[in-house]
Amino acid sequence: MARIRGFIASSLDGFIATRDGKLDWLTKYDDMDFGEVGYDRFIAPIRTIVMGRATYDWILANADWPYTERRSIVVTSRPLPQAPAGVEVWSRGVDALVADLRARDDGDVWMAGGGALQMAFIERSGLDELDLTIVPELIGGGVPLFPPTGMALSPQLVAVTPLPRSVVHLRYRFG
Repeated sequence: MARIRGFIASSLDGFIATRDGKLDWLTKYDDMDFGEVGYDRFIAPIRTIVMGRATYDWILANADWPYTERRSIVVTSRPLPQAPAGVEVWSRGVDALVADLRARDDGDVWMAGGGALQMAFIERSGLDELDLTIVPELIGGGVPLFPPTGMALSPQLVAVTPLPRSVVHLRYRFG
């Protein structure tokens, strides 16, 4: 059974992007060594990447498609014209997607991008772990880490890793 994981960074005031979708506050940490909790270590066991349409569109607008070696699923009700090779559209609902992903045994799944889809998975007990990196930046508003849904939950903190430049990496387990 696939393990479904989140991996995301947040500003200290709880945002994942500025109001206009910029990540300048985060990219100034690109030169930092995150060691054992860095992206390269996280992505190694990932075989499937799931993201919402907004994350997909943001990636295409800002970079070459980085996931050519992995299965990529975009949750959307709209077609993806000229999607990169290996990108699949999922429009059958989150419940069906969680069931489909759980049935796989070819590697871990990464819930990439924004917190809205991650929260939809959390609400359905579909997220096993969340790796959250907090960077010491106050950006004053923007896209929240998780949208308010009214759901209350207490995930278990399983690891805290202090990093250089006052960055902290947290790992939570759900269920």
